[in-house]
Amino acid sequence: MLGDRRFLAPSSRSRTVRIGALVAVISLGLTAGPTLARPDRSAAAPAGDNVVEGSYIVTLQPGNDPEKEAPGLAKEHNGRAKHIYKAALRGFAFEGSQHEAERMARNPKVRTVVPDRRVEASAQTVPTGIQRIDGPLSGTVSGDGGGAVDVDIAVLDTGIDLTHPDLNVVGGVNCSTGSSYADQNGHGTHVSGTAAAKDDGVGVVGVAPGARLWAVRVLDSSGSGSWTSVICGIDWVTAHASTIEVANMSLGGSGSAGTCTDGGLREAICKSVASGVTYAVAAGNNAADVSGYVPAAFPEVITVSALADFNGLPGGGASPTCRSDVDDTIADFSNYGAGVDLIAPGVCIYSTWMGGGYNTISGTSMATPHVTGAAALYRSDHPTATPAQVKGALQSAGNLTWSRSGDPDGIQEPLLNVDALVGTTIGDGTPAPPPPPPPSTISLTARGYKRWGRQQVDLSWTGALGSVVDVYRNGVVVINDTANDGLQTDVIGFKGSATYTYRICQTDNTCSNTVTVRF
Repeated sequence: MLGDRRFLAPSSRSRTVRIGALVAVISLGLTAGPTLARPDRSAAAPAGDNVVEGSYIVTLQPGNDPEKEAPGLAKEHNGRAKHIYKAALRGFAFEGSQHEAERMARNPKVRTVVPDRRVEASAQTVPTGIQRIDGPLSGTVSGDGGGAVDVDIAVLDTGIDLTHPDLNVVGGVNCSTGSSYADQNGHGTHVSGTAAAKDDGVGVVGVAPGARLWAVRVLDSSGSGSWTSVICGIDWVTAHASTIEVANMSLGGSGSAGTCTDGGLREAICKSVASGVTYAVAAGNNAADVSGYVPAAFPEVITVSALADFNGLPGGGASPTCRSDVDDTIADFSNYGAGVDLIAPGVCIYSTWMGGGYNTISGTSMATPHVTGAAALYRSDHPTATPAQVKGALQSAGNLTWSRSGDPDGIQEPLLNVDALVGTTIGDGTPAPPPPPPPSTISLTARGYKRWGRQQVDLSWTGALGSVVDVYRNGVVVINDTANDGLQTDVIGFKGSATYTYRICQTDNTCSNTVTVRF
């Protein structure tokens, strides 16, 4: 269950993958699978790859209509077509024997046949997580009763409580067992509340209050599913990309990044992002480098690690509440690494629960919907922004007011800060004023130029203390522990046009003003 810190144990045949909820985590056994486009490639997956026996993802060669071809191909190979994909992928989910899958891989209409993998489930007051990301200071002002945000969010999860009074659920799809997209687990409802609970004076309030929620049920009541069901959900979101701006995937599991043409999960994500949908994804709860987990390792998504925060305030020192951890540090269970884009509160998060109730749970699953809500806010005010632009805006708006103590990789990714998303609007479209600059004694200037046609930026600063500083470009450390001599050149090396935002930070997280350089 999601309310204690028990994880689903791997069976003797497979590894489990953690969804993001520390406490019962939706986990995708998402290892990169073989692509079987030619007769010399076997449909068999390596042992221990968390394979769903008798289930495969089939993509078709260009020019073949999945709706027309899938039933006949499945019948020809003594199986059935479970899901038909028309948007994120063009193909279908095939249920049949391994022998028939290998035969199908030789069919000239077939591009790839990829073994299916298991998916298994791996948290009015203003919750501390909303406080910590400055939700009450944002343009939407979570908790002031200021109305709803005009944006649509898809939650790929266990479903959503369709009648919860604090949630604005407008529709959805079931890609799992049964026929309903209603939540029978609780995890999906919890995620939904953090992202978008109504600002109505009761219960809790989300980052993007009252946003329209779409329940994309890809996991059953026990939190189990497979690649085929997750891709079914991604396919549905992609087909509705003209309506849905942002998608939350608080799920993940071990695996490699793959490619945008692998015939599996990565390809589906790539095509969905290309359609304009921004995906926020949980980093995972394995206290390991995120490079070994998917979809968190996919560069197309926004990957989110979890911060332990017990009082909604910077500075550390707060006593633990629902579980033991150190205030204002990366959560002890959170995945980490260069592939993480943002950190957000993920410990002891209070949010909506099925049955019209509320619950407190922990995990990178709980951190992710904070970012989903922030992405939704940004898209509501910047309707033409691409997923890459949304990611860049959230990273640039982030701050470094948390401690790197205990962080295994030493990389201090930006902490989500919705207050700094300048231009975000409240429900009636009124723009928020720019936030005041943070107080600092460090003064930074920057000069951009091109050397042999390639971008370089000279930085100079005064007022920094200590022997070393870190240089941040677009919210990410690009030069770590450089000498505090007041001068540094960032040799970017790219050609063409670009915009970069810089700041300098001391080891105690005191930072300079930000300076923007445009090429």
